Amino acid sequence: MPTNENRPFDTLQVGEEERLVHVLTKEDFSQLAAQAATFGAGVVNPTVVASPAYSVDAAQSGWASALMCALIAGRLPGAGSKLIRQSVESHAGAAPGDIMTVVARVMGKSANGRVTIEARATNQRGELAMAGSAEIVAPKKTIVAEPPEGYYELIREKGRRYKTLIERTRDMKPLTTAVVHPVDEPSLVGAIEAAREDLIEPLLVGPEAKIRRAADAAGLDIGRYRIVSTEHSHAAADKAVAMARAGEVEGLMKGALHTDELMRAVVAADTGLRTARRVSHVFAIDAPAYPRALFITDAAVNIYPTLIDKRDIVQNAIELVLALGIATPRVAILSAVETISPDIRSTVDAAALCKMADRGQIVGGILDGPLAFDNAVSLEAARTKGIVSPVAGQADILVVPDLEAGNMLAKQLIYFAEAEMAGIVLGARVPIMLTSRADNTIARLGSCAIALILARGRDAQAP
Repeated sequence: MPTNENRPFDTLQVGEEERLVHVLTKEDFSQLAAQAATFGAGVVNPTVVASPAYSVDAAQSGWASALMCALIAGRLPGAGSKLIRQSVESHAGAAPGDIMTVVARVMGKSANGRVTIEARATNQRGELAMAGSAEIVAPKKTIVAEPPEGYYELIREKGRRYKTLIERTRDMKPLTTAVVHPVDEPSLVGAIEAAREDLIEPLLVGPEAKIRRAADAAGLDIGRYRIVSTEHSHAAADKAVAMARAGEVEGLMKGALHTDELMRAVVAADTGLRTARRVSHVFAIDAPAYPRALFITDAAVNIYPTLIDKRDIVQNAIELVLALGIATPRVAILSAVETISPDIRSTVDAAALCKMADRGQIVGGILDGPLAFDNAVSLEAARTKGIVSPVAGQADILVVPDLEAGNMLAKQLIYFAEAEMAGIVLGARVPIMLTSRADNTIARLGSCAIALILARGRDAQAP
């Protein structure tokens, strides 16, 4: 398990802060309320019992107390801290799916080693959900120790990598984006949140009456955003693509329509957004258990790609990852086995792709394959099977054999490994944010940040 280094009293500075991001789940409202007292009394210091000032207002403030105590126990000041008293007040109601950003700040220090810490939690709409304060006896010495039991189960920090990407865009001009058919709450909220984060400047393309009904249902004010009214989803896709061709928008964002509806308009021979490169999709995966960012391609556009299609799929992914700041990405060409067999087409394609990279037909990354999934992401698995490779066990990009395999792999990571998934389509004239209707807001923001970084990088390279 990873270790944390605490912050002794002498090193703490008034005004310094730590933060975490946590996506609330249904389980949090039953588990966190029960855990709150444990974190308050047992985790910060197992020998100290929480004082009567420690208040928990059932489940609504239970999650807030637990997150606040986890920040104190795990980071600020960390191991060796002793909780004297704590109070928490709930403000806006919380619900599963809310993205809570919790910030703990050192407000004061006293001569007897005590530290006052205040914490605030805001949701994805910028509303204050919790405000609290705690008085702590800070540790005197540096301690390097495992985090408190249950810490990583509680603080999953889903979407942390997307937050890093969003921070990189702060000095970038928002991407003028046609949001295609945003007629339900998730797609409309995602677009408006991206606009609030200055990631996109949205144009809402679709049936105006349905868009406004969705906004009213979600309690959103969309008065400042232009609506380009169309009759239905097919027309919305056609209109958005036409706007991109005409240079009226710099990107597209999928709303509440099927992927094939949007992509049919994108890849149309005479009216679409094709380039010389094959259009392909990349999932940018934020998996808490994996030590690096992970990209999976193609799991949404190309159903059974040919070898030549895969060359473009790999090159698109490499160029995206380079634009995001990963130098010389490691590319694992996946199959069921590590040896080449003429009976398994994906192993033959993997070998050919690696040779194409050797001959300069694919550039910018290091390729290896065929590799089974375990050998691609686990150094231990690769060593056990005797695989010596600069890619095995530390892949940045996973190239799947076909759409079915990729889609299942990506969704397994979401539901079994608590990963977040942002999606983007490459190889077209403009980046396309291909989010799923099941995606939450942080994943949609991640897709927008990726598209913005990619587009502005292209602008910088333009003559």
